[in-house]
Amino acid sequence: MDKVVKVGIIGCGGIGTQKHMPSLAKLENVEMVAFCDIIEKRAKKACEKFGTPDAKCYVDYKELLKDESIQVIHVCTPNRSHSFITIDALEAGKHVMCEKPMAKTTEEAKAMVEAAQRTGKKLTIGYQNRYREDSLYLKRTCEDEVLGEVYYAKAHALRRRAVPTWGVFLNEEEQGGGPLIDIGTHALDLTLWMMNNYKPQMVVGSVFKKLSDQTETANAWGDWDVNEYTVEDSAFGFIKMENGATIVLESSWALNTLDVGEAQTTLCGTKAGADMKDGLRINGVKYNKQYVEKPGLGVGGVDFYDGDAESPQELEARLWIEAVINDTEVVVKPEEALVVTQILEAIYESGKTGKPVFFEN
Repeated sequence: MDKVVKVGIIGCGGIGTQKHMPSLAKLENVEMVAFCDIIEKRAKKACEKFGTPDAKCYVDYKELLKDESIQVIHVCTPNRSHSFITIDALEAGKHVMCEKPMAKTTEEAKAMVEAAQRTGKKLTIGYQNRYREDSLYLKRTCEDEVLGEVYYAKAHALRRRAVPTWGVFLNEEEQGGGPLIDIGTHALDLTLWMMNNYKPQMVVGSVFKKLSDQTETANAWGDWDVNEYTVEDSAFGFIKMENGATIVLESSWALNTLDVGEAQTTLCGTKAGADMKDGLRINGVKYNKQYVEKPGLGVGGVDFYDGDAESPQELEARLWIEAVINDTEVVVKPEEALVVTQILEAIYESGKTGKPVFFEN
């Protein structure tokens, strides 16, 4: 493959223009040569800002995929279209970075994994919180078995009153859900990754729509339209893994709580524990005394990068493009993201039926 990777962007809304494109623009070995959006002016605006002089604009992503010079596609569309756009891109011979969550349903996510395996092309999902400095430090701590066997964990994604009121966030058909699939997905991905455990056995979920009909919202991004708010405002899951480990997942956009924080995990192991509630904290016992350690993070960039500090999304983009160029393994494997989608779907299902959901692995 050429050292310069030609990238096509499908979806030129906020996640594309604020995360993916600025991060790719910082890479000398990347050229953004094609931009597609169903709203043509958005594609043109992104093209003018981030594209090469000869970059092209499209409103039909299938026309973009016909360009054989494009090697990589970034899918930055609403959740509803993640699966079929990704599959079409893989089958067109492109490597794909798809924004989180992987898909609305397990069936769609499985089809994406199968397409990647069938075509031999790389597929990864945009879980950028793995690339935070505290996340990388904690992952290495887990790999070094400092915590021992992690048998209980919490995945935190709680906002008090911070409902996104723009775009299609409140549209269940386009997104598949609300805070659970939007920010709960990040917390769950982090937790499973730290535990290196992708074998769920059973899920019980509760899904609530209790505050969305209120007109005095005190919302961080302005009042929401009660008629457009078709998703949950909070959701919670109890997840039991095959080896007996247990995870509690909590997510909300609107919840009367002061215990807020998102894309965080708490891990309880046989040797030590860790959480991200007040910065990264490691706790345990040494010399018959309880201890709490706060690693000195935030100096000189992430652990393994010698140079100016990179943001998580910049590191995500760089490592992704390096995996494409060098034909190496991606950081976020599609099989891992599939399990996240399976668990989220099970929480929604359990919330509707009032019954546990059991997995066949």
